[in-house]
Amino acid sequence: MPTRTIKKAPTVRLPPKSNFEILLTRGAQVSIIFIGVVVTVFALHAGEFILTPIVLGVVVGLMLGPLASRLERFKVPPALSAAIVVLLFIVSVCVFALLVSSPLSFWLQRLPQIWSQLATQLADLKGPLETFKSMRDQLRQVTGGEGVSVSVDEGMGVETMATLAPAVIAQILLFFASLYFFVATRDQTRIAILRVCFNRRLRWRVAHIFRDVEQLVSQYLLSITVINIAEGITVGIGLYLLGVPSAPLWGALAILTNFVPFIGPLAMVAILFAVGLTEFDTLAASLLPVILYLGVNTVEGQFVTPLVIGRTMTLNPFVVLLALAFWIWLWGAVGGFIAIPALLVGYAIIRNVLPGVNWGVDELDRQYGR
Repeated sequence: MPTRTIKKAPTVRLPPKSNFEILLTRGAQVSIIFIGVVVTVFALHAGEFILTPIVLGVVVGLMLGPLASRLERFKVPPALSAAIVVLLFIVSVCVFALLVSSPLSFWLQRLPQIWSQLATQLADLKGPLETFKSMRDQLRQVTGGEGVSVSVDEGMGVETMATLAPAVIAQILLFFASLYFFVATRDQTRIAILRVCFNRRLRWRVAHIFRDVEQLVSQYLLSITVINIAEGITVGIGLYLLGVPSAPLWGALAILTNFVPFIGPLAMVAILFAVGLTEFDTLAASLLPVILYLGVNTVEGQFVTPLVIGRTMTLNPFVVLLALAFWIWLWGAVGGFIAIPALLVGYAIIRNVLPGVNWGVDELDRQYGR
């Protein structure tokens, strides 16, 4: 039988795109990405009430994950190891709160006295302040601005507390629930996500992202926590030797504020400067607590942290500043705490999506020979 020849369909060659068409295509792609970023930011801002405790629980869970993994090596079930880790975290927070509650209440009661002492100590700045006031009055005359009247409702404080209390309790419960279930199901979550990956290469990249995120975030947070505790103890002992009252309280505040780079130390400097003005007679003596703190913080930032974490894991300061500004604007104080872990997660994702680009965090490359 004669064989039939199958005719191939003619190849249709499209004319090459003009530069204008290429520009429109690129512009459309960039526009879609920009719209996606804007929508994501507004979604994060709108979901602050629910997302804040959940993300904070995940970040703390990444830090406590290695402890749960060590417990599970002794045949402890994941549910029980997660419960033990969460219980240890609650006990640590309660002990810390009990240690600082007494001196903190003492200083809160002294706020009116502190304010009057500050006014007395800053009397030498009366001349510059008067100059600033006259400049402000002249500016108001030029712009036609009027004074702003503020009315205060007497029952506003009680009503606000009654409204906020259930919301705060709900966020605390959501945080601990997120922390427990994340630690208890972290391996199951990883396996479930890897099963969704439709090819081997994508599965390999996602597995490396999980590994890098856990390694980077847990190593950073655990190391920074130990470093901050050592710095707080050093600051507390130094302030005690200087004769500053409630030195353990300021050491505890130094521990907390140092979790937020740049902004935390600046806030601590302002607090210690106010304490120094209220406790010492001369301006030079009142600067001693600030000088002590800045000295300890400088040694920590320039020598201790690079030695413990590694200089290759030190992030770009400008990128850190941008991340802090963004997350504090988005979620306030909680955003300042999760800014660096979120930045490390972004580094881990981008490094595996674009493996040929050096993003400044090379510690894992040396550990795993990549």
